[in-house]
This record gives sequence, C-alpha cells and structure tokens, in this order.
Amino acid sequence: MQNYESISQRNSIARRWFLQQCGIGLGGIALSDLLADSAQAANASADPLAPKKPHYPAKAKNVILLFMGGGPSQFEMFDYKPTLEKLDGTLPPADLLKGYRAAFINPNSKLLGPKYPFSKHGESGAELSDQLPHLAKVADDICIIRSMKTDAFNHAPGQLLMSTGSQQFGRPSMGSWVTYGLGSESRNLPAYIVFNSGKKGPSAGAGNWSSGFLPTVHTGVEFRTSGDPVLYLSNPPGVDDTMQRATLDAVNTLNRRQLDVVGDPEIATRVSSYEMAFRMQATAPEAMNLASEPKHVLDMYGAEPNKASFANNCLLARRLVQRGVRFVQLFHESWDQHGGLTKGIADNCKDTDQAAAALVADLKQQGLLDETLVIWGGEFGRTPMVQGGNDGRDHHPNSFSMWLAGGGIKPGMTYGATDELGFNVGENPVHVHDLHATILQLLGFDHKRLTFRLQGRDFRLTDVHGNVVKEILA
Repeated sequence: MQNYESISQRNSIARRWFLQQCGIGLGGIALSDLLADSAQAANASADPLAPKKPHYPAKAKNVILLFMGGGPSQFEMFDYKPTLEKLDGTLPPADLLKGYRAAFINPNSKLLGPKYPFSKHGESGAELSDQLPHLAKVADDICIIRSMKTDAFNHAPGQLLMSTGSQQFGRPSMGSWVTYGLGSESRNLPAYIVFNSGKKGPSAGAGNWSSGFLPTVHTGVEFRTSGDPVLYLSNPPGVDDTMQRATLDAVNTLNRRQLDVVGDPEIATRVSSYEMAFRMQATAPEAMNLASEPKHVLDMYGAEPNKASFANNCLLARRLVQRGVRFVQLFHESWDQHGGLTKGIADNCKDTDQAAAALVADLKQQGLLDETLVIWGGEFGRTPMVQGGNDGRDHHPNSFSMWLAGGGIKPGMTYGATDELGFNVGENPVHVHDLHATILQLLGFDHKRLTFRLQGRDFRLTDVHGNVVKEILA
C-alpha cells in the first residue's frame, strides 16, 4: 500500500508539473480548478455535513415540508369564492379563457362552486372550510398564501418545480440546497429525511429529494415507518459491532487514501455515509420509536405506533428536528381529484388535518416553532371549472393556496388574493421561485449567493428568478 501511495503521489506531481510548465497557460488554468476541487474535497472529507454559518443571522434553522402531492383544491379548503358558488353550473366568461391551456378538460367546461361551507376562525379571522376543524384551532399561528402560482400543469414537472426550482430532472432539491448551505446539527441521523404516505408515492419519485449535481451526501434519505428505518440497517447474523467497526475502519482507511490521490468528493460522501450508517444503528430505532411518546401526544396527532400514516410521520418529523435533523419532507400523494372531489377532499382532510395542526401546536409547546419552518402545499391547485360530471376539478397552475408557520413567518395572516372566480391571482402573486427565495431568506441565505458552480456557470435553487416575499416575514 505504501509503494502504491508513493507512486501515485509521484505521478500526481509529474502531471501537475507538466500541465503548469508545458500547457502555455491552459494547463495552469485547468490545474487551478483541479487544486480547488481537491481542496474542497479535502475539506469535505473532514465532515461534509458539519454545521455551517449562513450569510446572515437566520430566523429558522430547520424545515418540515408537508408536501400534498396531486394538487389540493383550494376551493374546498382555503379560498372561498361566493361568486363562483353563485355561478355554479354556468359557463365561464370567454375572455377569461383566451389562450388558456388545461391538462385534460375543455376550458369551456362549466363552473363548479365550492363543495363545503366556510367560516372565519381565530382573532385573525382566517377563512377556512369546515373540512379543516383542527387547522382552524391554530389559525392564528399560520400564514395562508392564496396567491401562489406555478409554470407547470402536470404532476411530475410541477412537483419537480416545487421541490427543485426546475421542471426537469437532475437539479438539487430544496432540502439538498439547505443541507449544502447549513450542514447538519445531527451526527447520528441523516441531515435530510423523507417519508411517504397516501395512496402512492410522488409522481416525480426520488427526483423530489435528489441532490442533483451537489455531492450525494446531500440527498434525502427515505425512511420507512416499520421495521428498519432504512433497509439492511441491522447487522446480519454472525456480525457483531466489533467486527463491523474493524471492517468499517479498514474500508474507510482505503477510501481516504484514494481521496487524497484523486480528490473526488464522492469518496468523502462514501466515507461519511458508512460512518453515519454505523451510528444510525443505535440512534435511528430510538428516534423512530413512537411508543415512547406520552399517550396525550399520540392522541393529539392521531398517531398509532407501528402503523404507517401521515399522523405518525408528522410526529416523527417533530422528533427528528428535536434531534438536529435539518430538513424533513413528508409526501402525502392523494390529492388528484379529477372526480370524486367531495369524498376525496373529506378523506384527505380526515387523514391530514389533525396531524398537520398538531405538528404546529406541538412545536409551539416544545419551544421549537420559532426555529422550525413548517410548509404545507402541493404542486399546483385545481380549476374553478368542473371535471368528471359534477364532482371533480382539473389541474390549475394559475392560482392555488399554501400555508406556512413558524421559523420567522408572520402568524395569523392571509396573504394575496385571487379574482372573483379564483381563476387568476388578483393581488400579491407569489411564484414558486419567490417561495424558494423566501424560505432561503428565513434560513439566513441570500438566494442569489447560495450557488454551486458546474460546467462553467453558477447554479442556484431559484435559477435566475425569485423575489423574497417580505410582507409575510415576522
């Protein structure tokens, strides 16, 4: 091994000498980039997820993203439209639909009024449907945005845009950008953890939590809610901790030597992941053990230990941020009501409303809400026009609703508005890129400066877009 290492070092020096002395400048330019990459890899090899300071003091330090995959209907939950209710069953104005493109329906489909009654709640007077009785109890702790808009009207591109800032696969997810910028405060659990519930997984799959071109140490790690949190986390029969530690030390010694020679940051990621897996064997089962929670907490969420559910995932998210996990992403893919809207919304709200509201209340009780940003929303909204007889809505990117809480968000606020039919944003539009810029702002970053250089250009979560929505900041 010593002979191999010395030969590799001599070859490395010879290559550097040749490029610097014989490349007439071009080799020197290439060498400077290689040396910079090697230095970056060397720093990463120490601890690629060590906590880092943001650009300026942050209001939030953790994020819990409740991703309602499929496109929740704002008309049945957050955006009451009396005019739409009055015009139910009539055709929309022709000028409103000029140039409009829907995913499936004929844009000339008739208007569909809201399926549920609305009422005002809390001192803020937040207007919510009767399908959200638990969220109504924390209405003064959340900020509802009614003026969201996006560029995509199909699920996979829309989910990618919300998760990564791009409709195309291959870009880093929001969680990856956050851990890239901030590192992690947990040495024994992944910095970025993902859960799935609902009828199926998200349409864009693992692209929603991919690290893209960032080092793979920033990829979201999907946890299961029964058995081992991660497959093959437990040792096989005949392998004890002493044997595993010795094997791991030997493998990591070889990996670090190779890292010193080639400077590939993915080798540092491999070393980090092996060490993390070893520590997780002791810590992950404890973190995932909901049976240790008091009964009144389980009841508050509607959680049942050892049973997969959105409620369990919400309680697990609180437990994970308590243990220093930076970004937790919960997918609940059940909101695509092209038909069966009335029952679908009722079922989905029954599955998610109690737990989402409990998460906000529990974080507040634990003293964690001020530093934890909670985000609820899907990839787009639904049309004010009907689909599926008289009980469905199509995809709609022009306007939809989301809510946020904690982490520097102004509580008890409703921001933005749509027109009288809920077709377009009427005031204070918030594009997905603006949402991303605002989230990074709360975490202490100038979204224009949190970049990663690749193929000759600087990439960022907001690409060349995005404005911070200062009006919703506390």
